[in-house]
Formats: sequence, C-alpha cells, structure tokens
Amino acid sequence: MELTLDRIYQATHLLKDCVRKTDIIPSALVSFNKNLHFKAENLQVTGSFKVRGAYFKIAMLPPEEREKGVIACSAGNHAQGVALSAARTGIDATIFIPSIAPLSKIEATRQLGARVELVDGVYDDAYKAAIAFQKESGGVFIHPFDDIDVIAGQGTIGIEILEQINGLEAVVVPIGGGGLISGVAFAVKKLNPQCKVYGVQAAGAGSMYQSFENNERVELSRLSTFADGIAVKSPGKTTFEICRQYVDEIVTVSDDETATAILTLMEQQKLVAEGAGAVAVAAVMFGKLPFLKDKKTCAIVSGGNIDVNILSRVISRGLLTTGRLSELKIQMLDKPGQLKEVSAIIADIGANVIKVMHNTGGENTDINGCYLHISMETKNKAHFCEVKRAIQNAGYRIVEEC
Repeated sequence: MELTLDRIYQATHLLKDCVRKTDIIPSALVSFNKNLHFKAENLQVTGSFKVRGAYFKIAMLPPEEREKGVIACSAGNHAQGVALSAARTGIDATIFIPSIAPLSKIEATRQLGARVELVDGVYDDAYKAAIAFQKESGGVFIHPFDDIDVIAGQGTIGIEILEQINGLEAVVVPIGGGGLISGVAFAVKKLNPQCKVYGVQAAGAGSMYQSFENNERVELSRLSTFADGIAVKSPGKTTFEICRQYVDEIVTVSDDETATAILTLMEQQKLVAEGAGAVAVAAVMFGKLPFLKDKKTCAIVSGGNIDVNILSRVISRGLLTTGRLSELKIQMLDKPGQLKEVSAIIADIGANVIKVMHNTGGENTDINGCYLHISMETKNKAHFCEVKRAIQNAGYRIVEEC
C-alpha cells in the first residue's frame, strides 16, 4: 500500500471525533522570526500528535484482527496514543516501553487501560521485545512510525496547518523515526509544492540526519539525548524513502539548545513542551535555518509530556545556557569586607546573588588566601560578562566560571 492524499483525507475525516484540531499560536519570538507560528500538538488529547496515527491504524483494522489485540512499542507518546485508541475501539493492548522512558508517560499508559511491559534499554530494545511477543501471541503490531496508515494519520497535521495558515512558506518538524515528518511533508508538498519542509533531530540521536546526508539508512550504535521521544537508532524504511523525496533539509540541535527552547516556550508562550516537542523551535531560535528569518513559518511543537523531574533539570540547563544562571569562583585574601565588596559590585550592576560558598585556599595559594564561589542570577550572557569585568577591575582574580 502506498501513501496517498486520499488516505490522509480519510484519516482527517475519521479522526474528527477522536482528536483535537490543535491551535496555531503566533510566536512571541519576533527576534528570531517575525512570521513564526506554532502548531500546538502538545495540547493534543494525549499530550502528543501520536494519537492521530495510532487511532487511524487501529480504526482501520478488520474485525478478525481486532479480536487478537494490538501490540506496540514506544518511549511513551505512541504508547498513550495506542492505549487510548484501543480503549475507544474496545481492543486489548499490550505495550512495550523502554525503561528509560519518563515515569509520567509509563503511568499514563497504564491508566488508559493498556498492559505495560518495561524493557531495559532504548526504543530499539523495546521494539525487539514487542516483535517477539507479536509472533507468540498473533496480535497486530502497531508500528510507531514505519507504517502507511500511521504516517497518514500524522499527515493530517500537514493538512490542518495549510488550512490554518494562509501563505505558509515553511514547516519545521521534529524527527525521531520519521513518521510525523513523512506524513506532514507528503501532505504539504502535494497540496503546496512551493512550501519548504525542514526536519530537526537531536544531535545525539541523528539517525535520519545521517541517513539523509549519506543517502542511505544509517543505524547509530548509541544514543545520547534527554529528548526520549525522538531517540531512535535508525529511521524506518518507508519514512526514509518519503523523507528523501519530500523533505528539503534536516538539521540537528544540541540538548542545551533544546532545553533553552523549552524554557522559552514556557516563559514567553505559556506552552509546556517535552524535549522531542521543542527541537523544531530550538532550530529556529539558534539559527540552524537562518533563511527562514522573514518567511511565514510553522514549527510543530509535537508533544508536551515531560516528566516534572526532568523539567526542573531542563529549566536549570536553559538558564545556564542563556546566561541567566551563572557561577564564579574568585580567588581572594581571607580578610573582613571582601564578600561585602564583591556582593556590592554584583548588586550595583543589577545581578542577584543566590548562593555563596567560602573555602580556604589550596596548597598553591597564599596562606591567607581563599576561594569564593558565587551563584547569581543575571539577565543574559552580556550581563554576566559585565559582572565579570567589574569584579576583575576591582582587583579580584576569577579562576573559574560557568
């Protein structure tokens, strides 16, 4: 079976009573792109776009296959999509989830009525376990991305975006295994061939990026990213072929850039995004696609199911990356008034000291020397540099910074 526009329109009709037609939200990030919009799939019924493909695939199953139940593997979002879809259609679901997935996603899947099996490792390990179980049980495997009906379900996002934004010039899409961008790129290019489609991956999980560059599917030996929703070692065969035909370019972003995007979305847009959901925004913010600056662009915020424990770390990393949370280690003499003077310098420039630690000097310092560790809140990196210069101009030696 081949992907067609008719199949995507069929999915659009079928999904009307199951999923939300999520909002297009104008961006407040005008310094990066004055015509940027967000497709808020993080506000979808399961907190992610994944329910679209899962529901369409399951709804299209014939009665004899429904009786056998469905099986899936997922880092969390596809799992919730399959669990909800199975519950609404009265089908049993068994879902294999890698143990690294956030607890919030695992528990949400259980609460939707699915049987959950945790597998040590990453998505690919869960996939192998799910396939083995499928052979034993005879159930229907619902692939998270490399399936025409799943791709067609995700492609409904592309149709919605074109209906919601007149004169759209570019779409920026997160990539894991490639199901989302395959569906979106196919729909967009068929309906508006002039519109560009760009993909974004985490630098530590760039399997589609490397495959795209090498013009053949690449399997990574390891993954390194907190964006668990797009941590896939190898893209799908079908998704890679569709991407090769319909995607214009793929770029990568670092985890620090993704963390900054999550923080920015929270502060300026009041949107909560998970790592996988924020990579498209990170690519725009950090100039990975500089030619989009004046183009009418839509960045898909694909999911918002971020674990609160991870979120606290992400916020801290985002503050550090943008220079709003800074630390200095200052070498000085251990005598009265030193801390007061340094604190006054920092305060006069408008920064805020939030933590101070005082240690005596080591063997390579003066006998009466000491180190002052200061954590502070600053406006940005330029403000932090201003604080540093003022401290150095006052005669103090900075030996470490971050």
